[in-house]
Amino acid sequence: MADPTPVAGSEPDVWAGAAYLGAPATVPEAVAAGRVLRVPRWGLADVVILVVAVLFVPTLILSVALAMGVSRTGGAFLLLAAATPWIVFAGWPLLTTHLQGNGVRIDLGYVFRRSDIGWGIGGGVACFVLATPVGWLTEKIFGDFDSAAGNAAAQSTAPRWVLVLYALMVSIGAPLIEELAFRGLVFGAVAKYASGRGESLRAIMIWAGFWATVLFAGIHLEPVRIPVLLVIGAVLSYLRIRTGRVGASVIAHSLNNIPGALGIALLGL
Repeated sequence: MADPTPVAGSEPDVWAGAAYLGAPATVPEAVAAGRVLRVPRWGLADVVILVVAVLFVPTLILSVALAMGVSRTGGAFLLLAAATPWIVFAGWPLLTTHLQGNGVRIDLGYVFRRSDIGWGIGGGVACFVLATPVGWLTEKIFGDFDSAAGNAAAQSTAPRWVLVLYALMVSIGAPLIEELAFRGLVFGAVAKYASGRGESLRAIMIWAGFWATVLFAGIHLEPVRIPVLLVIGAVLSYLRIRTGRVGASVIAHSLNNIPGALGIALLGL
């Protein structure tokens, strides 16, 4: 159903069921468990805030760090550059769903189930199989390229332990936080909007997956890697559609990042 169903005699913002087609599996699970849920008020405006904030907040923080004398090639700057986008990617979904909904676990499907392991491993393999030829073709057209994370590590004078920590951030931290933003908030906001327009479930899933994929690819600000990121993002969005949760996409994202993270950890050996 496209509109929220209020509980009889309750406040108008109490949620009796899955208020929109495409809501994550955690919503009916919570209702079946007897949870009384609020109608989520977050939406597309929160996606706009997320995108705008992640373009400016990290730049501002890093500019202040440089002004304070932090070396651009040092370990502190490397870790700071990796972590500052997380303030937005994690902070805004956590804040807006807390204030305007039921939290990220229920509203965004940010949970992990045992079945997510199999789907996540399969998704990680699919990312590798599908993205490898796209990366090869992109390299033939534009020449050799690396990820922004790989380039930053290669240019850094950070000690080994910093590179290892940075590699862990790339392989574990980034998937946990980026999937909260893209397969969580972006996917959910687009699905909720499309549902309100009376779209079919199939159309809702296509639109939500499309925008989660496009924004995921674009927000990395790596033009040469966009074809590869689109393929990876499409696989991750499929996992969100197929499982109704974010857990499998986190696992697949992590597996996809591990080879690059290992390369970073082993730099200079």
